Amino acid sequence: MPLHDDEHTGARIKEQRKLARLTQRQLADRMPYSYSLLNQVECGRRAATIAFVSAVARALRIDVAALTGPPAASDTHHDRRAILTPVREVLDLHDLGPVDALTARPVAALAVEADRLCRQVRATHLKKAAQDLPGLIIELTHTAWTAPATPVWQALASAYRTASDIALKLGHLDLARIALDRMAWAAERASDPCLAAIRQYKRGLLYKAGDTRGTGQRLIAAGQQLLAGETSREALAVAGQLHLGASALAARAEDRAAVELHLAAARDLADRVGGEAPEVHWLSFGHRNADLHCFGAAVTMRQYDDALGQARGIKLPASTLTSRRARYLVDRARVEMETGHLDASLKNLGAARRAAPEQVRHYPGTRETISGLVHSSRRTPDALGRMAAWIGL
Repeated sequence: MPLHDDEHTGARIKEQRKLARLTQRQLADRMPYSYSLLNQVECGRRAATIAFVSAVARALRIDVAALTGPPAASDTHHDRRAILTPVREVLDLHDLGPVDALTARPVAALAVEADRLCRQVRATHLKKAAQDLPGLIIELTHTAWTAPATPVWQALASAYRTASDIALKLGHLDLARIALDRMAWAAERASDPCLAAIRQYKRGLLYKAGDTRGTGQRLIAAGQQLLAGETSREALAVAGQLHLGASALAARAEDRAAVELHLAAARDLADRVGGEAPEVHWLSFGHRNADLHCFGAAVTMRQYDDALGQARGIKLPASTLTSRRARYLVDRARVEMETGHLDASLKNLGAARRAAPEQVRHYPGTRETISGLVHSSRRTPDALGRMAAWIGL
């Protein structure tokens, strides 16, 4: 009885065989099936039967599920759930009023804590930020009900943004959207157009390739409208970041002209804010971020030779936020892999892992690149095998 498989089971067999550092001939010698059949199954020309897959699993000493189901990190799903459950729970507190017998810290201290957690996420300390965030949201929500004031609502909007960022980096888009809805609730009461615009920017980026209705771009445009007439350095930097977000969405739609249009607008705004504005809402807006978005657009549109040329000209200073550096290193690893520079690709993946293990482990591009390296390598190097095991491949 053949197995139905959307990705074709043979591809998974090949992946696991290479991770075991076996040739097709060596694996076939361990099974009661021919080398020819194994070759045809791996290439997708023959369907894998249940008996065949069971024989492969026994030969490789792995669970059958590794060959018949989508790959999943053994413990990462449970880890993420445990991290995010308290965050998910406090997002339901916004309309329940003050908490009895709670004495919150002064507003100034809460604002400092909100900024610290935002900074901690940019340093990719996701677990620690997620642990501290629920208590902060409880205090801020309580204070917003008992002594509402603009600084309280601004700090609460920032805390909700942090909740969304953590959820997104851990792959929970549903929770990220809920957190952004709460951010809108707080930003509206703060009467802060920059926070409201950042919320629209974050919403827009949740839309992936295949956004046929252009919803992501409409959200970005709504954010720009919120800033119409605003001329402060803060507003100009946020408007510039919105253009960078729009360039990323245009790249997903493979609209090169729109990518260039938004990047040009972002660079113009970078000139107006003085080149770099890393301190504005932790957006790291400026010419360097525009360069990274230009590189990212080339990667998204699979223009790998162009992306490789750009990457070789990018020099990130030590002050670059860890989250941004790690994302760049994974994307560069993908470019190196796609252009045949396998050793350089693995080196960049290792650098990304050392810089931001929590973020890199859950970033989809990491799995895609490691899987590509496994398929491209004649023999799986030890370092690649360890990297694959780390993400649960």
